Amino acid sequence: MVLGLSLLPLQVVYVARNAKDVAVSYYHFYHMAKVHPEPGTWDSFLEKFMVGEVSYGSWYQHVQEWWELSRTHPVLYLFYEDMKENPKREIQKILEFVGCSLPEETVDLMVQHTSFKEMKKNPMTNYTTVPQELMDHSISPFMRKGMAGDWKTTFTVAQNERFDADYAEKVAGCSLSFRSEL
Repeated sequence: MVLGLSLLPLQVVYVARNAKDVAVSYYHFYHMAKVHPEPGTWDSFLEKFMVGEVSYGSWYQHVQEWWELSRTHPVLYLFYEDMKENPKREIQKILEFVGCSLPEETVDLMVQHTSFKEMKKNPMTNYTTVPQELMDHSISPFMRKGMAGDWKTTFTVAQNERFDADYAEKVAGCSLSFRSEL
């Protein structure tokens, strides 16, 4: 007999990131992760991203479905930009969500060890131990910059305008909102 999923005390921590930074990050990931087809030009990849023709499907659908689910299920919806801005506050939200209390020194260690700088050095999180045939870090590291708002170094003005119009159409009626920079 299999235990039904609905009977499990399931809690989910969902971390969302603004679409523009996701698109840029994903483009670089497509280049280095050999399990994906070659992404083509940035412009063509951006078009595919906007219509959801990338691995894992539509960013818009994904973030909106989890947002709606967080209203009715035990889902803690966090934002990457908030984690970059104040990691301690966001870790404390997670601890509260899972019903855990830790000494402040432990939380401070968590902040230190989960910083982008530290994780980028850690083979368990930067995937440098994955064979080059699967992830070619000479093309792009798995953990590149970790910045909020770095999309501005990649998007042209025209791409930004096109993306903003598409974004507004796809998120119309949804109360979810993202920051595109800190």
